[in-house]
Amino acid sequence: MLPAAARLTRSQDFGLVVRRGRRAGRPRLVVHVLTSAQPTLDTTKVGFVVSKAVGNSVVRHRVTRRLRHLVRDRLDALPAGTSLVVRALPPAARAGSAELAQDLDAALRRLLR
Repeated sequence: MLPAAARLTRSQDFGLVVRRGRRAGRPRLVVHVLTSAQPTLDTTKVGFVVSKAVGNSVVRHRVTRRLRHLVRDRLDALPAGTSLVVRALPPAARAGSAELAQDLDAALRRLLR
């Protein structure tokens, strides 16, 4: 589980990260990252978008749980003040945790270099 302070919860925050942040697409995920101008004041925040195109509610929640677990393990590697939105694509429904981890790591490497 992600700590409450590390969650993006407002629709405006999601929109800001998606519109102004950098994006990296992978076969099963799209990752959006927005870094803060004042990293010492902000905490790292993460949000997930898993639409009905991914599957029914059971599948969507399974994908979200897997992604949440993967991101939680990588929170310390993100710079302070980073906002991250992970959007699952329909192939994520059939992917295992290892495949999702591979896509997430590749996207984060590309965005944080």
